[in-house]
Amino acid sequence: MLLDLDHFKSINDNYGHVFGDQCLQRVSKILKSSFHRESDVVARYGGEEFVILLPDIKSNEAAVVAERLCSAIAASDMKNNGLSVKLTCSIGGASACAQRGVNREDLLKQADTALYRAKDDGRNRYRMSEGITFEASVDE
Repeated sequence: MLLDLDHFKSINDNYGHVFGDQCLQRVSKILKSSFHRESDVVARYGGEEFVILLPDIKSNEAAVVAERLCSAIAASDMKNNGLSVKLTCSIGGASACAQRGVNREDLLKQADTALYRAKDDGRNRYRMSEGITFEASVDE
């Protein structure tokens, strides 16, 4: 999954980068506390994006996880000079089965496409890749 904070540029522009960094730290804590399996991986992917790898999880289970993350981030209480600042996120998901000979970057492209569908559909939501589950290379 790719998770992107909605309208994050306007948060930085309106409240400053220090507050933006505090928002990123809050989201990081939410993400860190949301996963408990040793195989799950959460990492900042750049700017206000995070990548979430959930090995051995079915697409319908990933959707439940993503909806839970959207709700947790939307419920976070960020304050700036006494004003509440609402955070939301959009999440795009894709699934793959490991197999030799297929480029793993396709998985990221599928998740990115789904992320932009989530944004186009109104943000603060999860969308799964429309493509059929495809194989990702294990030897790259």
